[in-house]
Order: sequence, then structure tokens, then C-alpha cells
Amino acid sequence: MRHLPNLICLVRLALIWPIATALYGRQYGLALALFVLAAVSDGLDGYLAKRYNWTSELGKFLDPAADKLLLVTVFVESAWLGLVPWWLTAAAVARDAMIAQGALVFRLWFGPLRGRPTVLSKINTAAQLLYLMAVMLGAATAFPPSGVLRALALTVFTTTVLSGFTYVQAFTRRAWVATARGT
Repeated sequence: MRHLPNLICLVRLALIWPIATALYGRQYGLALALFVLAAVSDGLDGYLAKRYNWTSELGKFLDPAADKLLLVTVFVESAWLGLVPWWLTAAAVARDAMIAQGALVFRLWFGPLRGRPTVLSKINTAAQLLYLMAVMLGAATAFPPSGVLRALALTVFTTTVLSGFTYVQAFTRRAWVATARGT
């Protein structure tokens, strides 16, 4: 049972291709259903890992990687189809690339990363998931109205920028502390 969160995470990874395929085929209802399943799996594996202490080194890598791959894939595909503005997609992808690059540089120069996602990062992920669900729902049913989608897009943009800034701050602060200890 201890590996159940990792198995759920692998299911989320396996859902990325069918979601992208459904979006490409303009089967927005199916894409939405699969995306909701993937989003629920994200919450479920995190809950199980924390509740029963079923965490693992693999899970610490796999879970955020699955989240990023899912969100980046759906953002890019949705932008390509004209469902999501490119400026928002660029912000979301740039934030994730910046975090990944910052983590890699920190790991290579200063050692292992210890830390957890910030509250703002979790809010950003939730906002991105909600926004993409609303976009797919809108494509499938013409609801919610475009004004609601624009407001959600601005909310996602704001949380994306602020969350990215907090990660840059955290990496910089940790690097500064690590450098100061080394001198």
C-alpha cells in the first residue's frame, strides 16, 4: 500500500496523452472528464502520502513532474487550439521552466533541495487546474461566459507571476545561505 501514491501518480502521467488527444480531436467533454480525473488523482495521491506517511524519494520527484507535464501539455495544446491565450500559456510554461532550472542549478552547485511547495504555489496550481477545467467546459458547453474565463485567466496570471517570484526569492535566499556557510 505504501506505493499507492506513486501508482496513482503514474496513472496521472498515463492520462496526459488521452487528454491531449481528446483536445486535439475537439472532444472537449472527454478531455474535461479525463482532466478532472487527473486533477482528483493529484489531490488523492498527495493526501495518501501525507496521511499515511507513504512518501518516497520517487514520489517527491514524480508528483511535481506529473503536475508540470499535465499542465504544460494542456496549456500548450489549448493555446494551439485557440482556447487559451498564448500570453498566459507562456507565463505558465516560463514559470515551470524557471523553477526546474533553478532547482537544477541549486542541486548542482549547492546540494540537495529541501523544501516543500509554497502555499502560493499550491494556490497557483489549483487556479491553473480550475481555469483549464473552465476552459474545457466552456469549449464543450459555451459556459462559463467569456468574461468569467478572462477573469480566471488574469487570476492565473497573477498567481503564476507571484508564485514564480517567491521561488526565485527562495532559491536566491537558500543559495546565499549556502554560500555564506561555505566561506
